[in-house]
Amino acid sequence: MKRRIFAQSMLALSAAPLLARPANASNATEASGLAFMGGSITDVPGIKVGHHTLTRRPTGCTVILCEDGAVGGVDVRGSAPGTRETDLLDPTNAVQQVQAILLSGGSAYGLEAATGVMRYLEERKLGFKLRAGVVPIVPAAILMDLGVGDFTIRPDAEAGYQAALAAASSAVAEGNVGAGAGATVGKMFGSAFAMKGGLGTASHRVPGTDVVVGAIAAVNAVGDIYHPDTRQILAGARREEGQGFRDTMAAIMGGYRVVISPGSNTTIGAVATNVPFNKTEMSKIAQMAHDGFARSINPVHTMSDGDTIFALSTGKASSVRADVSAIGAIAATVMAHAVARAVVQAESLTEHQLPAHRDYVKG
Repeated sequence: MKRRIFAQSMLALSAAPLLARPANASNATEASGLAFMGGSITDVPGIKVGHHTLTRRPTGCTVILCEDGAVGGVDVRGSAPGTRETDLLDPTNAVQQVQAILLSGGSAYGLEAATGVMRYLEERKLGFKLRAGVVPIVPAAILMDLGVGDFTIRPDAEAGYQAALAAASSAVAEGNVGAGAGATVGKMFGSAFAMKGGLGTASHRVPGTDVVVGAIAAVNAVGDIYHPDTRQILAGARREEGQGFRDTMAAIMGGYRVVISPGSNTTIGAVATNVPFNKTEMSKIAQMAHDGFARSINPVHTMSDGDTIFALSTGKASSVRADVSAIGAIAATVMAHAVARAVVQAESLTEHQLPAHRDYVKG
């Protein structure tokens, strides 16, 4: 595809009703009275997603599989990250492709789930090829959800293996599943006023092209979650009297000071496209995708968040040449809606006194 054609498509995108309510909008989305992007990251050819949820706590993990390999990038913005194999995604390092990305609850314990994903891939002889076999490349990021339920229950290698087994290219389940099962948001004033976070996904196909960009996010932010266009708070720190939101940023701007434990939050996710790019370009797209966090989470990238976004190029649209900045801009928009959908699709955990958007916000 010529750049001029792609640019014309981008102009059409900017003029189109990007946020029109999709025909298959869920009941939760419809009930909110707000329009969100539909689709899922699996709309990107070459991407599969699988969840494994440990309902006893709850917690879980989510695997983004790219069995044919994908060029990867990453950008870490929060100051309390928990990651694995992210150095391999540095453009200066040798490995060029990954076979999966793992998103997991369980804090640092949850990184063990990547071992199970590796086992799944090794059984299928997928990975970095050596004379004696393969080494699957599975970068991972975790969020801190150990404050919800039984601390001793967290994703392990078997959970990662089961998530990989469940991976499919069909529509992705959202809300209280996988890495979003134990996620919470709006914790600046303490967990007593927090709400349920979750996992969300969205995608966009650029009109008149074969270009697809998708995003997935497990949302466990210290900040409030906003609709990225209306700036309406969807979920966040609740008022003491139990009605409405405090508006965390308004309180901070008014001089409110708070002391919280570091590392108890984090939003992690991935964006993917079928357009061919190299590692440097994918790192830039991952960087730009963080703008989606900034549009839908406030405050974001705090000392208590480990916000991490991976970027994947499956290269399935091999004849397409696209502008990296344009794809990064789309990725940010899609990510913003994935974050918003995560809380809209979440369900309350009444036993933990964590209401969800669908129950807390009326109308």
